[in-house]
Amino acid sequence: MRVVVLLSAGRHPVSGRAILPPLEAQAIAMALALDPHCYGLHAGCTPDGVADAPGYGLPSLDLLTIDADADPVPALAADLSKRKPDLIVAGRRGQGGNDTGLLPYALAEALHLPLLNDIVSAAQGDSDGMGRFEQALPKGAKRRVTMLLPAIVTVHPLAPAAAPFAYAKARRGTIEFREGPSGEAAPGLFETRSRRARPKLMRQADAESDGGGAAIVDPDPDDAARMIVDYLERLGVRRLRNEASRITNHRD
Repeated sequence: MRVVVLLSAGRHPVSGRAILPPLEAQAIAMALALDPHCYGLHAGCTPDGVADAPGYGLPSLDLLTIDADADPVPALAADLSKRKPDLIVAGRRGQGGNDTGLLPYALAEALHLPLLNDIVSAAQGDSDGMGRFEQALPKGAKRRVTMLLPAIVTVHPLAPAAAPFAYAKARRGTIEFREGPSGEAAPGLFETRSRRARPKLMRQADAESDGGGAAIVDPDPDDAARMIVDYLERLGVRRLRNEASRITNHRD
């Protein structure tokens, strides 16, 4: 199975330093388990951040140099159309860089490939050209999916942790710079519309509550506690808790 990892230049939330997003480090670990000779792919104007990828075990990284304000989708789509990998692995979202989180979906549209989001594990299918994945669902549920390749998948935070960064691996990894095509946003993927006024959704203040829903500044602790209890009773939270306690005591 030929696997490629899409990489983006993230930003550290505190220092603002260019880093590799943690989800993409997890994507590298997942890709290495499927293909020890996998490679990374990034389209941008600088290797800042993505240059750390070899330190997480990635053997090689291809950097497509494009203008700073150019859309990376055409460059990535053109390169992947030539190489035709079996699986394209990307992070679930970026981290503080010039990204919207829509690139995997726009790339799937451009390449006419299926996309499976939020996977936590991946393996070779029972037959050639198939892949087996485990997808994270809401409330901790998971689903097993068998899908025909090639395809694009995004990695969920519950995927196996990334390998620790190693300076020796970073020295062994190679980074190849190649000129990528520059251009505007891919046609047909986005549409510009004039802004349309929409009604605002507002919660109605309870006229029967103390203060009519107004903010109370520096209230007396006893008054504040009473207002909170009254509010919970209006919502039914305290009543439901009392009923649950009564049922538990009855069972005992």
